[in-house]
This record gives sequence, structure tokens and C-alpha cells, in this order.
Amino acid sequence: MALHIECIASSEVPVEVEGVTPDVMQPMNLDQIKRLKIFQGNREMELADLFNVQGDPIDGEVHWNGDLTGVHWIGAKMSAGKVTVHGSAGRHVGSEMSGGRIDVMGDTGDWVGGEMHGGTIHVRGRAGHLIGAAYRGSRRGMTGGSILINGNVGNEVGHTMRRGLLAVGGDAGDLVGFNMLAGTILIMGNAGIRHGAGMKRGTIGLWGKEPPALLPTFRYACQFSPPMLPMLLKYLHQHEFDIPEALRTSEYQLFHGDQIEGGRGEILVPVKGR
Repeated sequence: MALHIECIASSEVPVEVEGVTPDVMQPMNLDQIKRLKIFQGNREMELADLFNVQGDPIDGEVHWNGDLTGVHWIGAKMSAGKVTVHGSAGRHVGSEMSGGRIDVMGDTGDWVGGEMHGGTIHVRGRAGHLIGAAYRGSRRGMTGGSILINGNVGNEVGHTMRRGLLAVGGDAGDLVGFNMLAGTILIMGNAGIRHGAGMKRGTIGLWGKEPPALLPTFRYACQFSPPMLPMLLKYLHQHEFDIPEALRTSEYQLFHGDQIEGGRGEILVPVKGR
């Protein structure tokens, strides 16, 4: 039987549940779980003060229910297990996680998978800014794992990303892959401006219907069918992430950049619109 955590007290003050993860709770009994420390603003509380806790944590599966839009850090730093959010959640879902899986059935705030190291996050709705990004002043963003966002996202997704996969089914804001070190970012919808600025390596796919505005520091290389694409699209299909059919057969224009940083990064743009 899975563990069920339901928000029972609405709060205009942000609630932080960092540390309430499947791997932490698995060896605990219900009384110990209910006494886990959380924060409402700067006030330390126990989990049971704001949440109803039922079930059994032994199988490593946790279900979050209720109004969680003001609840932050769900699944942060988890290393194993499965978290399902039945609705929307706040900021920092899965930040710094190293393993396991998080499914969010609604929308999320900023910093989904911030500096994550492994595991999978799948958001069925929208997400905010700085998905998979480095914290301000940090040298690396996400270093592994997969982040899948079905809907639209904000600015600076994949900021200083080092490794892993970040796929967005909707539109994106500005500065996709800013300062990117390596890894793969795929944007199925339209995107803003200044993508790949400062990128050193890695691949960005800008696959929307509208041709992206590329920086002048990116140079056209060739038109081809990327050999890694079938395997990548198969992986996304296995994770219930929809891919427009035209992208499976399209050829792609390859641009190298950012030339200021050596020009070893890649931006892939479909030859034909959808």
C-alpha cells in the first residue's frame, strides 16, 4: 500500500516540505512520518499540522493530494522511489534529486529539477522558469536524468546544464540552454530569443512551427538526419511524451555555436514546418 499525503490546511504563506521523500520515509512508521519537520514561511512545524498522512511507506511510493500550488520542494533531494502529485505543485519539484521518478498531473512553478543528478520528472501541464537550471552563482545545472514537460515553460530552461535530457512539449521563453555545458534540450513548440548564448557543448532542438531567431554567433553547418534521433524519440514515446509525426521524418539544419565559446554546441532546426 502506498503512502498518501493530503494537504488539509490552506495557507497564503509558502510551505516547504524538503526532506519528505520516499527514501527518507520508507523505514519510518506513520507516527514518525507525521512528526517530520516542515516549514510554513520561517515557522517550523510538523507534517501532520498541515497534512493528513495515511497508508504505508514500505513500497517507496508516495501520493500527494490537495491544493499544493503553495507547497514547494516536493521530491527534492530524493534518491529512490516514486512520487505522484495529483494536481499542481509549487517551486523546486525534484530539485537536486538523484534517483526515482516524479509525476505531476498538473502544473508546477519555477526550478523543476534544479541541479538534479538523476531520475525522471514528468510534468503533464505547464512549468515555470529555470527548469533543470543551476542556482544563481553555481557552476552546474542538472547533471543527469530526464525532465519532461508536456506544456509551456518560461525562461532560462537548462541554464548551465551539464548532462541529461530536457524535453518540452509546448512553447519556451528566452535563453534556452544559456551557458549550456552539455546535454540535450528539445523544444517542440515555439521559443523566444538568445538561445544557446554562451553554450560550450550539447544539443538544442528548436522544433516549433515558427523558425527560431538564432544568435549571429551560430553558423550553419549542414542539412542531415541526426543518427541519434530515432533512439531519442523512441525513449520519449516510451515515457508517454507525444512527438509530432513530422519530426520523425524531417531532415534538420545543423548550426554550430556559440562561436564565442569555441563553437562546439549544436542547434537543430527542422527543414520543413509542421
